[in-house]
Amino acid sequence: MTDPVSTVPADYDSVHVAATGHVETLVNELRQHGAQVTGVVERLVFARGMTGPAAWADNSWLSPREINIDSIGDGARALRSLQRNWALHSLAHHRRAQLIEQRLPAIRFRPLEFPSQPPTAPLGAWTLIERDRIIASPVCSSPFAGGIAHFAEDKHGPPNRAYLKLWEALTLARFWPGPGDRCLDLGAAPGGWTWVLTQLGADVLAVDRGALTPALAEHSRVEHRQGDAFAIRREDTGALDWICSDLIAYPERLLTLARYWAGACPRAAIVLTVKCQGPVDARLMAQFLDIPGARLAHLSANKHELTWFRLPDDGPAEATAAR
Repeated sequence: MTDPVSTVPADYDSVHVAATGHVETLVNELRQHGAQVTGVVERLVFARGMTGPAAWADNSWLSPREINIDSIGDGARALRSLQRNWALHSLAHHRRAQLIEQRLPAIRFRPLEFPSQPPTAPLGAWTLIERDRIIASPVCSSPFAGGIAHFAEDKHGPPNRAYLKLWEALTLARFWPGPGDRCLDLGAAPGGWTWVLTQLGADVLAVDRGALTPALAEHSRVEHRQGDAFAIRREDTGALDWICSDLIAYPERLLTLARYWAGACPRAAIVLTVKCQGPVDARLMAQFLDIPGARLAHLSANKHELTWFRLPDDGPAEATAAR
């Protein structure tokens, strides 16, 4: 891993905010994709040659520029001249950065109601890297401040908190299942993702050795099949519009699963959690992107895992570009 540095490198064309605890993982990912990592300052990873967002970044700053300022007011004017909406990544000179922030147009970051589209107004990111030196990127990979999605949570309906992963994934996908859609939920028990799908009005084939919560097991639009979720095949399911998986398994096995369903249901949308047990193998993660139309992203609700997308329109834009 690149050692943290106290000054920003001179040569970079993107800046990536590493997911908490994943600086080294992000550095390895960037190098796997052929990028040159030119410096690390806390969670900011500076790189040259990365053409899009990075999976292990909460947010990728895709158009960074440096601005020398003479005063607090000068800093605020410089940012406003680029665009209206900005989110501060406070790294150094925190009080001075806050004073600049106070002179920018205020933005209310309300918790998102699901289902709804993510914010569409451009949201830039900036940091005061030195007392009189700003790094600002008007173009970022995430529509959320700091790359973190906050939802108005449902504390009573879902059987576990796994539902937040699917909420975020579908929000970033910018479309979701609805009435008449048939969904396969692999590793469904106790039913967090099945609950989301039924709330959207979809029909769900839920597969797991374990039991669903009684409310879901008795739901009129849920068919529960107890058994090995890895063993089910396309001929066992009927037509599918969505394939969802939050299975706990080694990444190698999940890669095989992703390849199978991508080939078996070429027109279906797929959302699959890639559990990264132990050190993350950057080469293995890159193989998920070899599947046509694939994207990878570390969601706010993810921990030591990524979310793999294969969607009809190649989305979401926030995920790392397929290679």
